[in-house]
Amino acid sequence: MTFPELAYDVLRKFISPTEIDDANLKSICDKSFPADAFDEECYIPIKDVGSSLHIAELFHGPTFCFKDFGMRPVINLLSHFATLRNRPITLLVSTTGDTGPAAVHAVNDASNPLLTILVHYPHGQISDFQRKQLTTLQSKYVKVASFEGGGDDMDWPIKETLLSSKKNDDKESGSSVEGGRLFCGINSYNIGRPLVQMTLFIWIYLRMAEKLGLSPGDENSLIDMVLPTGAMGNLTGAYMAKQMGIPIGRLYCGVNINDITHRVIDRGEFHQQKIEKTLSEALNVEVPYNFERILFYLSGGNESLVKEWMGKMDETRQLTLDEQWLSRLKQDFRSASITDDEMCDALRDTYESSPGHYLCDPHTAVAVAAAKKLGCLCVNDNSRRETQQADGLTAHHLRKVVIIATASPCKFEEAVTIALGKESWAKWKSSFFPSRAQRTMDLEEVEPFHYHWDHSRYTTLKEIQSVWMDEMMHIVKNNFGE
Repeated sequence: MTFPELAYDVLRKFISPTEIDDANLKSICDKSFPADAFDEECYIPIKDVGSSLHIAELFHGPTFCFKDFGMRPVINLLSHFATLRNRPITLLVSTTGDTGPAAVHAVNDASNPLLTILVHYPHGQISDFQRKQLTTLQSKYVKVASFEGGGDDMDWPIKETLLSSKKNDDKESGSSVEGGRLFCGINSYNIGRPLVQMTLFIWIYLRMAEKLGLSPGDENSLIDMVLPTGAMGNLTGAYMAKQMGIPIGRLYCGVNINDITHRVIDRGEFHQQKIEKTLSEALNVEVPYNFERILFYLSGGNESLVKEWMGKMDETRQLTLDEQWLSRLKQDFRSASITDDEMCDALRDTYESSPGHYLCDPHTAVAVAAAKKLGCLCVNDNSRRETQQADGLTAHHLRKVVIIATASPCKFEEAVTIALGKESWAKWKSSFFPSRAQRTMDLEEVEPFHYHWDHSRYTTLKEIQSVWMDEMMHIVKNNFGE
């Protein structure tokens, strides 16, 4: 079975044939995962880095990031419906890293005049490579804007526009904000993203089972997975796969010091706190919105309970799970909070001790550090067996572990250089830097639109957000039409 075939089989269970027939759904999956757009024939190679370290690489797509897998099918589904309904759709996105590049390249590849995108990024707060992935793409379907503020500061203008679009659409007025145009978001709150990402973890499990000689369904066939965790999109996809019966053992979450995910898994405290800058910027999440989905499946689909929980979170910015639900959460999840120093140590240790000098990106290094801290990644099976026995597992059920690598190190020169030093980065770059990535670095950038913040005139965030929302709509109208 190929990866597009697996994606079709999974999506077919969730998308009614009355919405998309078999031929169109197969076409969407084939267009989303063409072999020539991925550097590896198997799509997700699993590398053996040392005797007990297996790493599943999700970054061999067009933009060197796992988000290519989730983004491309969602974009192609939206393109299908835009054509079916003969109605223009504009995607509004704010990115602090990899979402934006994956989205703009997917929209450009779809090449549908009815599907366009305006993507925003905080000025000076994404890597040079990530910025160039946005600003070197010359496409009539894509526009890019930077803004002066924090990573989350465009969330409110986008959310308000999407809500207004939905309200007008629900009224069947024939006009959704701008001349019939529909606005849509494609961050991982869009259910299509974790739905497709579920396919990743089914594929990874099957490839790991094949590599290790495991038979799914046998008592020793469970495989634990360690994920760098931000908004919990991948975590949700993996948990959905587990809920569907894939023999995934425990899900381990590696987070940085912005550790709301760790605090809720460790002690039940889903409490919002201010974001601190780190070297693993894509994990800098204040409130991971996909936790609501985790709670839904954890509670057996108890909608009223989840609504009560999230209402409390919206009202107080704090949700504390009681012992019953905390215990239930810990049955499936473990977590560790990793500092920048610990991340750098893990990145450097893996590079220096592995055959061929294997290099992680900073987010994958967070997962490696978490695996070590949690004891599920040890030098030998005996030490890991002791850890798992202490965690309630019998020696007979010693489980294998795979770490999820979410992005290529080629995107994070600054962070990798801090961890390894300039000489080691230069050595790796000269031998392993992807040629496609180098072509992006060599392209000339197109100046993005820019949203200024005149602090002498607009003193509060909400004031300037209203101005930015008007500027956003102006760009859409002038570049994509009514």
